[in-house]
Amino acid sequence: MKIMKLNIKKLFTAILALQIGWIASCTGDFEEVNSNPNSPEVVPSSLLLPTVIRSTAGQVAGQAWGIGNVVMQYTAKIQFTNEDRYNWGPFGNPYGTFYNSMRDLNNIIQISEPLGQKNYVGIAKVLRAFQYAFMTDAYGELPYSEAILAKNGVNYPVFDSQEAIYEGILRELREANELLGTSNEAVRGDILFGGDIVKWKKFANSLRLRALMRISLRKDPSAEMQQILSNPAQFPIFTGNNDHALLQHLADVPNQHDLFTTRSGSFDEYRLSKNMELTLKDLNDPRLFAYAQPTNQSGAGIIGGSEDYQGVPNGLSDEEALQYSPSGDPARGGSNYISRVGFLWSCNQCTSLANPVGYQTILMNYSELQFILAEARERGFITTGSAEEYYLNGVNASFEYYESRYRLISLPQIADRLQIGNDYFNQPKVSYTGTQQEKLGKIGTQKWLSLFFSGLENWYDWRRTGFPEIVPGPAAFEPNVPRRFMYPSSVQALNEDNYRAAITRQGEDNISTRVWWDVVR
Repeated sequence: MKIMKLNIKKLFTAILALQIGWIASCTGDFEEVNSNPNSPEVVPSSLLLPTVIRSTAGQVAGQAWGIGNVVMQYTAKIQFTNEDRYNWGPFGNPYGTFYNSMRDLNNIIQISEPLGQKNYVGIAKVLRAFQYAFMTDAYGELPYSEAILAKNGVNYPVFDSQEAIYEGILRELREANELLGTSNEAVRGDILFGGDIVKWKKFANSLRLRALMRISLRKDPSAEMQQILSNPAQFPIFTGNNDHALLQHLADVPNQHDLFTTRSGSFDEYRLSKNMELTLKDLNDPRLFAYAQPTNQSGAGIIGGSEDYQGVPNGLSDEEALQYSPSGDPARGGSNYISRVGFLWSCNQCTSLANPVGYQTILMNYSELQFILAEARERGFITTGSAEEYYLNGVNASFEYYESRYRLISLPQIADRLQIGNDYFNQPKVSYTGTQQEKLGKIGTQKWLSLFFSGLENWYDWRRTGFPEIVPGPAAFEPNVPRRFMYPSSVQALNEDNYRAAITRQGEDNISTRVWWDVVR
């Protein structure tokens, strides 16, 4: 018995010594041994960039479908019509998505700057400027100077004025133009421009022109606009449809365009707006055949006559919208008598003609830029070029773009109809004639037509110009078209003091309050 106790004691001592030795050996290189190579703490900018671009494009596409197209009356809802009737509560996006994305953009800058990778830094600044412009135009004042500083102890960031935010946006775009092309690293992960730095510079300066026009009722944009246009070598801008800032979707899962995998019921909630239908028909505008499909009842198939395309008024109640009859005959009402959105955007379950790559998510296109320049020249902000030439370029670019997309998805019947000639431009409502106000109205209407499915840009621009006329529907909850989004509920709950300070300066947190640049006309 004594021998057994002694052996057990020796065994225990040996095990304890072994454990101590093992612990000592582990602590010497603990960080190395316990690092997970599959979960790195620092990743290269090339891995962060595609996620940022994808989330940016996702917000643009989602907001276009759910809000932008509806509030600007390209489309109308025939069921669940709250968005169309301005029954808007606090909107969590783009706020939540873009502030999450800002962390990745900051990381790209912090990773790339010490490595001298100025191209990545410049791209991050362009994307950050785009996101902030998108958000501030939606909400107004935002956390800007103190945003994304939680690691530095800033948990309750102040809201900056929209004027200060726009100063920051323009500064970042100028800095991006100066940085891009001054280093030699090849940019990987660029799913927007494929690493083409010149196109990023064009995007940066085209966005500057958009931003300058946005605030033009508050600040004279003439000097900076003219500086850009007077030196295209230093400040290149879009020069054609090949320069578009747009995300090309792919055929494989999950990279198809955003509506391709939508349920047919969800896709069918949105139909051609009566306002869009009447405007296109009044102008004999063949984009009617691109933006919409013939009604099921017409039996026209892929393309028909203009009478085969019918819209529904915006802002009807659920029951009125679902039963709406273009002819006024209740027996000839309902969804079969109303046009769906065009084949380019269609879902896979909706038609065999749907294509996963036809629709591209547009962040900014050449046509929009030409209309910006047409307005700038007409208003005397710039002295370069001709307002009429810019205007005609914008119209032609829009038609050419949609013609090319419909040829891509093998629908030549529609593409052929999008080839326009002098007959279109000679119409009194299209030709660049009349008083300055009439010319500005034509620029505004054609810009509106060209901004179909372009995020919320159409809404932002309408709030500045008032073109075209948008009238709330009969069942609208508000008497006027909304001017902004309400802040997310999470902001009100988690940053209450700064939230309240913002609305004290800006105005009540409701959809009728105008942001800083939205000057009462």
